[in-house]
Amino acid sequence: MKIKTKEMILVSLFTALTAVGAFLSIPLGNVPMSLQTLFTLLAGLVLRAKLGALSQLVYVILGLAGVRIFAGFSGGPQTVFSPTFGFLIGFIAAAFVVGKIKEMNKTNSFLYMLFATLIGTLVIYAFGVPYLYLIINKLLLKEFSFMTALKTGCLIFLPGDLLKCVVSSYVASKVLPKVNSSS
Repeated sequence: MKIKTKEMILVSLFTALTAVGAFLSIPLGNVPMSLQTLFTLLAGLVLRAKLGALSQLVYVILGLAGVRIFAGFSGGPQTVFSPTFGFLIGFIAAAFVVGKIKEMNKTNSFLYMLFATLIGTLVIYAFGVPYLYLIINKLLLKEFSFMTALKTGCLIFLPGDLLKCVVSSYVASKVLPKVNSSS
């Protein structure tokens, strides 16, 4: 995949925005509430599937390499054993899925982008909640039901994540015409 300079800059920008979003977090039990998902969803909408996923992949690789850019100012290879690492994997998949859905419709319809971001949010949960459950039960050896994992890793975040879907869709509907016109 050949990447143009403008695309490289945009991928780097969304990598950096996701890192900034991680620093703006509120600890809520095992999983902090942050703005990472907002920028992940925006990456998929603005950069589309491959570049959106690449921006999140670069973010995860930088964090695993030791740069403290994950929520709670964490980073390093040991992060793989954190209960929240599944959500980071989900960011890569979600940006790709949101981008793929956006690629199917060339219009900048707010409702279509909202649909894409809702699906992307479900993808993040699909990776994050089972990983949370497995790490706490199998690695940390604590008794933790899947329903508890669902509550602490998903249900308490739904209102905020729905708001992030609305905000990212609105921002993308306003930004995309300008980004596309400068191509």
